[in-house]
Amino acid sequence: MKTYDALFQPYKIGKVEIKNRFTVIPMTMGGLAYDEEGGFSENLIHYFELRAKGGFGLIIPGAATTDYHVDPYSALGPNVNTNEHWKVKAKELVDRVHAGGAKIFCQLTMGLGRNYPGLPGPSENPVWRNPEVKSPELTKEQIKQKIADLVDGAVVAKECGYDGVEIHAMHWGYLLDQMAMAFYNRRTDEYGGSLENRLRCAKEIVEGIHEKCGRDFPVGMRLGLKTYIKDYDKATLHGDEEVGRTLEEGIEISKLLESYGYDFLDTDTGTYDSFYYACPPMYNPQGFMIPLAAAAKKEVSIPVIAGGRMQDYDLALAAVEKGEIDAVGLGRPSLADPEYPNKLRAGTPEKIRPCIGCNMGCFRRCVETGEPVSCAVNPQAGRETIMGLKPAETKKKVVVVGGGVAGMEVARTAALRGHDVTLFEKSDHLGGHIVEAGAHSFKKEIKALNAWYQNELKELNVNIKMEHEPCIKCIQKENADVIVLATGSNVSAPKIPGLEKAVDSLTAINHPERLGKNVVIIGGGLVGCEIAMDEANQGKKVTIVEALDDIMAAGGAGAPYPNKQMVVDIFADKGVKVCTNTKLVEVTDEGACVETADGKKVLIPADTVISAMGFRPAPNLKEEWKELNIPICEIGDATGAGTILKAIWDGYEVANSI
Repeated sequence: MKTYDALFQPYKIGKVEIKNRFTVIPMTMGGLAYDEEGGFSENLIHYFELRAKGGFGLIIPGAATTDYHVDPYSALGPNVNTNEHWKVKAKELVDRVHAGGAKIFCQLTMGLGRNYPGLPGPSENPVWRNPEVKSPELTKEQIKQKIADLVDGAVVAKECGYDGVEIHAMHWGYLLDQMAMAFYNRRTDEYGGSLENRLRCAKEIVEGIHEKCGRDFPVGMRLGLKTYIKDYDKATLHGDEEVGRTLEEGIEISKLLESYGYDFLDTDTGTYDSFYYACPPMYNPQGFMIPLAAAAKKEVSIPVIAGGRMQDYDLALAAVEKGEIDAVGLGRPSLADPEYPNKLRAGTPEKIRPCIGCNMGCFRRCVETGEPVSCAVNPQAGRETIMGLKPAETKKKVVVVGGGVAGMEVARTAALRGHDVTLFEKSDHLGGHIVEAGAHSFKKEIKALNAWYQNELKELNVNIKMEHEPCIKCIQKENADVIVLATGSNVSAPKIPGLEKAVDSLTAINHPERLGKNVVIIGGGLVGCEIAMDEANQGKKVTIVEALDDIMAAGGAGAPYPNKQMVVDIFADKGVKVCTNTKLVEVTDEGACVETADGKKVLIPADTVISAMGFRPAPNLKEEWKELNIPICEIGDATGAGTILKAIWDGYEVANSI
């Protein structure tokens, strides 16, 4: 059996020993973070306590506000320098994380800059995704005040018992990042111009903390080694049109930060302008950060943590063993499974619930909708104190119909609670539509999630009846107390002339050998776009036809911003043609006849037309089975096609209430 001993060796940040190489890196926690008085909520404290007990060596919660003089408001919650209740709850957080066996650093921010409206930056710049609004320029006096406030925040953190601090952040295009980049910083005073001048804030911050907190109190920097931007709100897919920070400059910054007295670097990539590198979706490969972090590690002697698609423990192991990185930063994977390190150390990596890089429960909720952070595949994440698993008061016989992800989640959760569970699946395999989703070259984590569920059901001894579509008599024989219908959905086939000549989306995924070299895909939702990516990656000519005015906009919430931003750039890179506001009129032997926004009918030639026009719920069994006089619940796609988050959360919530 393969061992991962190198990932469980201690290392030191300054004089603070970290027990292993796993770090919960900072994430915005949204409404989860604070109570009504501005202190850490019980939800958040319990959240980090679970991850400490789950085996992580170091925990760094998301940024805390220090400036109470300059910025007109804070998007990050209460101020550590002025809120006494914050200090009380911070001490509780620290004590409970320490009791769980982990060290904890406090991340402190200088500000958010032009990422949000109304906040000042180094120079006047257009606000992210609001180009008509400009961020005001900071005065020199305001910069010095912000630095002083941040240093004072470090003093507070030390008084609260934190083991060190991390400075937020020379990454993601936040204020300190903007100060460091010539693209955003066009100042002519001592805080602009040369690289050393642009890093002056970072230098004065660490010097100030050392002066007030002592040299033995560790200070680190959250550092984006490369920004992948080619303009405001525009990413560069391959990094070859960089106007922000090149890797070469990132390495030079790393060396300078070490010379200033920083004790570690917590590295990643990207900014808000290139969000698919800052918060990389599944389209970015696992471990893409390792070569960048390794290049910096060669030039510094302080520890380097690498975060961003670092879930693959084999890649992480190799990087640590080779000395390319010192530690692994897991943000979203720590949401998916708080016991990631413990399970790996126990020799049961198959039990680690995989993060699928979907950005739906984390980024989408926190950054885009302002909801508390959670996780698509772990409905308890961030809600452990209010949505935790409840032991069953009375053991019941639960029958689940449908072995897709929603049905498997019901079966798993109900069995964990102590119920007797039987699951019926009409096909010869479990997984439902995540089988097709996991077939894409860039979605191996979906395949891993399916395997994880099947392993869980096996260990829980769930009775699974494959190739069995139950009838009323079958259900009566089960003596069920509760029936859960998770019967899923079928491909939608609207009445359009010639549509029978098209290949449906599931067939296209399962049988790519049937597809020609010139492909037209009808439907620009997630399914259609991901088929397009796979086909374009094979060098095929691909056209997407979408009736709405944008792609990846359907399905309720639509796609998270980083995911969509990356898909659009991949399409531009691969030459995928996108026709929006365009409706399919007919499928012919020559291709797809469509109607454009101006009413013109056009034939788009194709070897293969793929119909990816969504899904509709499978035939309803609830009415048919109501004579059983047994409580029946419908969940997942059976109630309307939706996301994997909807399916899993539906399954968990129903099963947790039986």
